[in-house]
Order: sequence, then C-alpha cells, then structure tokens
Amino acid sequence: MKTIIEPFRIKSVEPIRFTTKEERIKILEKAGYNPFLIHADDVLIDLLTDSGTSAMSSLQWAGIMQGDESYAGSKSFFRFEDAIRKITGMKFIIPTHQGRAAEKILFSITGGEGKFIPNNTHFDTTRANIEFSGAEAFDFLNEIGKHPEIRADFKGDMDIEKLEKFIIEKGKENIPMVMITITNNSGGGQPVSLKNIREVKEVCSKYRLPLFIDACRFAENAYFIKMREKGYREKSVLEISQEIFSYADGVTMSAKKDALVNIGGFLAMNDEDLAMKCRNLLIVTEGFPTYGGLAGRDLEAVAQGLEEVVDEHYLQYRIRSVEYLGEKLVNAGVPIIEPPGGHAIYIDAKRFLPEVSSEQFPGQSVTCELYIEGGIRGCEIGSVMFGKYDSDGKLIPPPMELVRLAIPRRVYTQSHIDYVSEVIIEVYKNRNKLKGYEITYQAPMLRHFTAQFKPMS
Repeated sequence: MKTIIEPFRIKSVEPIRFTTKEERIKILEKAGYNPFLIHADDVLIDLLTDSGTSAMSSLQWAGIMQGDESYAGSKSFFRFEDAIRKITGMKFIIPTHQGRAAEKILFSITGGEGKFIPNNTHFDTTRANIEFSGAEAFDFLNEIGKHPEIRADFKGDMDIEKLEKFIIEKGKENIPMVMITITNNSGGGQPVSLKNIREVKEVCSKYRLPLFIDACRFAENAYFIKMREKGYREKSVLEISQEIFSYADGVTMSAKKDALVNIGGFLAMNDEDLAMKCRNLLIVTEGFPTYGGLAGRDLEAVAQGLEEVVDEHYLQYRIRSVEYLGEKLVNAGVPIIEPPGGHAIYIDAKRFLPEVSSEQFPGQSVTCELYIEGGIRGCEIGSVMFGKYDSDGKLIPPPMELVRLAIPRRVYTQSHIDYVSEVIIEVYKNRNKLKGYEITYQAPMLRHFTAQFKPMS
C-alpha cells in the first residue's frame, strides 16, 4: 500500500517559536501547571484541541471575501442553510457563534430542575450547559468503550439496555430528549455505528422522545461506518451522513470541528414550535436569526467547509494520520485507547501511571510532562475535567483517566507527528519520575479551563 499523502498543497506557513526545557519548566510553573493558561507562542506542537484550529482552504478564504454582511436575509446565510440542510435534512437551521451557544439555547428551553438528559457520553460544555439549566446529564457508554486496551469497531456506542431502563426509572415526562455524540469525544473519539443509532431511535420512538445528535465530528464518524460497518463500503460519506441524520429530530454542532472553520456552529431541528422558542432566545443572546452571532464571511466559510469535509480523500488522510501516531505509540508500549479514534490519540493515564491515584490526577501529570519534555500541549480528560464529589468531599472519578492529543485538521505534517511520538515515548520511558498533582484553585464549573495546580511532594 502506497503512502497516504496529504490531499493538499501548503500555500501559507506560520512560524513556530522554539523553547528550551528549562524555559518550559518556568512557563508551566507560572501557568499554575495548567496548559490552558500557557501563552500559545510558548507551545511547539499544540494538541490542546481540534476545535477552531483547522487550516482553512483557499476556497474558504475566497468565500470570506464574498461574505454578505447584511444584517437580515444575508445571501451567505442561505448558502449556509442549504449546506446544512443537504447533509442533515433538518427543516429549521439556526446559526450560532459556536457549539456551546447552541447548547445554551437548547437546554435553557428544554432543561431545568427535575429534567434528565442521557447520552452515550456528554462532553464538557454539553454537560455544563445541561447542569447550568438545573437538569442532570447521564452517560450510557457501552461496556467495551470503558476498556481502553480492547480493540473494537464501535466503542462509542450507547448501551441500549441501560438507556431504556433509565427512561423507565426517571419517567419519559422528565426526559426532554436523548442525545448521541458522534464521534464520542470523551470516550476516546470512538465512532458510533449506524446500527446503534437506529436502535437508539427505536427506543426514542417507543417512548416518544426526540433524538438529538451532537454532530461535531459527523464526517469522521461516517467514514468509520463506511470502513467498518457491513453494507456501507459502497456508500458515499455524504449518503451515510444523510442516513445518520434521518434518525434525528435535532442537531447541535460546533462547526469548529468537522466544518473546518475557526468559529461557528448551529442548532437544527424539525420541531417548529421548539425552533421558534430557540430563535427568540437566539435574538436575545446571539443575534438576528440569519446571522446568529456570526459575520457573513463566517457563514460562507462554514458552508464551504461542510462541502470539503465529506471528501473521502481528505477523510482517508485524516483518519490515517491519527492512526499513524497511534501505531507508533502502541509499538513502543505506550498505553492508549485502542483503536485510535478519528480526531485524537487518547493516552490511558491509569496504565501510564498506575501508581498515581485518581485523587492525584495522573492525566494532569502526563499532560504537564509532555509540555516540559517537548513543548506539546495536550488536554487532561479525567478526574480534573469530569470528577465529581460525594457529600463527604470524596472524589468520584470518571471511568477513565485520559490525556487527549487532538490533531488540528490540515495543520501538522508527518514530521511534526513523528516528533510528537518521540516525545511521548521519551516521557513513557521515564514515567517512574512523574508525580501526582493537587488543585490549588478551581472554578465551580468547567474547572479544567482555569484551575491551578502544584506537584505533590
């Protein structure tokens, strides 16, 4: 098999500022040992997130010059609407400045005290917006998805049996919707099968509950279905995507992922009454319904990005580049979630640092050391991000302690990825020197963004 090359040429470059290990130790200490608080200029390879960090194409940049900045009825909005409707089939398309704005609007209307919202796995802002409304978020990841070392095709699937039991226990009248996140970000960027989506829809139909899809990485998920699910090899990614959304009643999306843009998102649905309520709130918080917090040029870039992301040459390169890094790490013995997901490599911090307990945040320890050793910025997805506390203040850890290394789209080359693998392997070889961390400051919600830490003695 020939090398899978990047399906693009590089037209513009951005310099990287190099730092020494000694400099990085001081930088990290000044940032309270939280990579979110490090100045981006002090990062060599930035894998903190794939959200809004894509390199846009020449056609997207050209579209920015064509953006119609009319306050109401912008032609750029109608191109944006058509692009989303082509993929999702949704009747009502509501632009927002990013995904969490769509979540805020949706859950402000549908959430509230006494409400419960199940998902395969909620990501951080989804969970935060649900809980901010007074509702509760619950995860029902299938059992195999909780075992990083086991390889399976669709580890992002929802546990159907537990979902139905939950609906019966809580009462369907207290559940405003069921959600599925594709791909399953907190579960390792693992895909969800169409079989599972159909099964979730059947449960929703049985109890007359709407199904909403968090579609941040729908194209990557569709490509995995094409490659792994029986009966879909001859289907196009667009056709598979259209089938995915045919089972949904609504969609939230941060366009900063699979729409290949730096800002943007949307909320879409088929329920006219709910759409009217969402639009009314949109006007108060985001802007007029035909721009929703975005400039016309941003709407153009999203529309073009949605056309480009379903290109199968791009998706083959995208999935393979992440897999390439995963293979290098697995061959060196580094424990990761297997198989690699669509947008990121997830280091299994529990197996990486078995002597560091969840109370000492092993994922934060690995994340900090990757920055010190090689200037790589990653993101802890474990007890810092998702840990809860019981009435006695004892930590209730999430099922997995992970470090996510999210690969920006069309940004880094193979030599960058080779460097990343070398740094991770070096840190793994010296893992016995790593210490746990304790929190010295935290916010009441989404603490991982601004928390500060210190190494444990």
